[in-house]
Amino acid sequence: MSDVGVDESLLKSVAVQVATEAAALVREAWEGMAAGRSVAVGTKSGATDVVTAVDHESERLVRARLAELRPGEPVLGEEGGGAAGDGVTWVVDPIDGTVNFLYGLPWFGVSVAAQVGGVSVAGAVVEPASGRVWSAARGQGAFLDGRRLAVSAPDRLEVTLVGTGFAYSPERRRRQSRFAAELLGRVRDIRRNGAASLDLCAVAAGWLDAYVEHGLNRWDWAAGALIAAEAGAQVSLPGAAPELGADATYAAAPSIADPLRKVLADCGAAEV
Repeated sequence: MSDVGVDESLLKSVAVQVATEAAALVREAWEGMAAGRSVAVGTKSGATDVVTAVDHESERLVRARLAELRPGEPVLGEEGGGAAGDGVTWVVDPIDGTVNFLYGLPWFGVSVAAQVGGVSVAGAVVEPASGRVWSAARGQGAFLDGRRLAVSAPDRLEVTLVGTGFAYSPERRRRQSRFAAELLGRVRDIRRNGAASLDLCAVAAGWLDAYVEHGLNRWDWAAGALIAAEAGAQVSLPGAAPELGADATYAAAPSIADPLRKVLADCGAAEV
């Protein structure tokens, strides 16, 4: 599908604006919870897979603002669904890291990305708790609060810090734990922070050297993977790296990306 005429800079500006507005809503609710106000909580695939009223409110705000700023462009959101259309499609995670949000842990974000033909061309991830704004546009670099980002450059796997995450299915978690146990002895350490979009941003900033996770949805990686790639990471999206598993998302500093990919495969990534 052609994307001739797409203005990535403008799309990035819209993503930043809308994600920032939604993050303000989420922050207000988060602070209210800390002050003792309750928030309605439901579940989706299981008891550990939660959704709050604030997730829905955030997505409604994003959809309303996109309808004003980019009328007629379809939205695919975690809570409201949707489908891609011709031209630009907006991909939205209204709170990535809902469990963290619910517990008061400040590692969660609002993710908004613009895609054309399934490829991210602009995006932003905004952290309600800190106010940090991560953003990127295709071919224009990645930024944190206006500062250009660049990935790390570890010189060997033994000093590589790897981020990951775990699924909601107990059986898959057991497979993931076996995979992580194999990996743990071959790298510096593993981090599990609980928000895929921000883990990908952490790779962009050099806070993580690499990140791998199975079972992500499009809204989990649409903005963060672009930010990591624009900061110089090697990125593989679900379906692109069968040796890591059919639904693996992978981002890594180029200095260790290939040897780490082999180690992940050796540790059983494809069986996760």
